[in-house]
Amino acid sequence: MARMSELTDSCVELVADCRLRAATDLFAHTWDPVVLMALRPGPRRRRELRAAIGGLSDKVLTEALRRLCAHGLVERHSFAQAPPRVEYALTRLGHSLVDGPMKALGDWTRKHGDELLDAQEHAARTLPAPPRPR
Repeated sequence: MARMSELTDSCVELVADCRLRAATDLFAHTWDPVVLMALRPGPRRRRELRAAIGGLSDKVLTEALRRLCAHGLVERHSFAQAPPRVEYALTRLGHSLVDGPMKALGDWTRKHGDELLDAQEHAARTLPAPPRPR
């Protein structure tokens, strides 16, 4: 299979290999961007992450960290000491995502967030309810 860097304008033909799809998939899981932002200040242990984020279970945090490590955005550091200690930190790639597109999205949200929420509220009031399953 060709690497994404070897593909030019084949995004339309090879949707699974599309760089844009690969990038937007990073935001498909609700907690992944939140975990990335929680790691922005620097390395943290699991309990520090849970305290900083709040509202997510240990299972969900574990799944998010595994996904983010698999994407090369977060790295896991184990320290050989008693008791064992593990920290998570953004990789160079993770920093580039957080300080680039995620920052831009945050800036856009601060500027247009009220408009977005107003549109969603308007749609909820005016659109017909979906049909109920039989």
